Amino acid sequence: PELAIAKTELNEYVLGLIAKLKGDDAKAAYTEYARWSRERDRKCGLVKKDNVPLAELEASEPCLADYMRLRTAEIVAAKGDPKRIFGRTPFSPALNADAVDLCVAQIHSANACDDFLAVNEVFETNQEITPQTALVTAEVEMKVLSPFTACSTVASSCTGTCWDMKSGQAKATTPGSKENLTSVHRVRIEKSFAFQKAPGGGWRCSTTTLQPVERGFAVSDP
Repeated sequence: PELAIAKTELNEYVLGLIAKLKGDDAKAAYTEYARWSRERDRKCGLVKKDNVPLAELEASEPCLADYMRLRTAEIVAAKGDPKRIFGRTPFSPALNADAVDLCVAQIHSANACDDFLAVNEVFETNQEITPQTALVTAEVEMKVLSPFTACSTVASSCTGTCWDMKSGQAKATTPGSKENLTSVHRVRIEKSFAFQKAPGGGWRCSTTTLQPVERGFAVSDP
């Protein structure tokens, strides 16, 4: 019960802040809030645990409580100013799936992708690190929200590739394709994301486009 109350309180604070924003700023804030949820699930071991018995979630409760307490404190400290919470371009403290998730969010925002796709999950698979630069390879799964042509500007900008819907595989080009990716589809890409060490600490994403991807596939939800 205490956890549910804390979650409700956090949601109310967040929605109250977002209500002060308009248009694209509000849409971006909702997207950022969704990213927080994915970050929380990775941190607290809740990925792919939407439909498991409650007993399996007990070990995550302290982590969830800490997460919501810290987020709530951050929002209270903003004193009603949504710009102190949303619309920032923070550096990533660590090179991990959270850093890639933030990187994808920045690319999607720059290309107005949020009407077409939402990130479901991010899985880090490899790292190559030097003192000032890093390359993090990750798999990014996206859910299609609104239909778009499988080989189009939206496809290339927002998923990093065109798609062959017969095979479900990523293709560099699919000339003349009129097939659509629709809301029954999920796509998963693997890509290497470049980062640079920030002067004040942390890492800044220096990847500005999802093209090219190393591999990818599209599937239909049952």
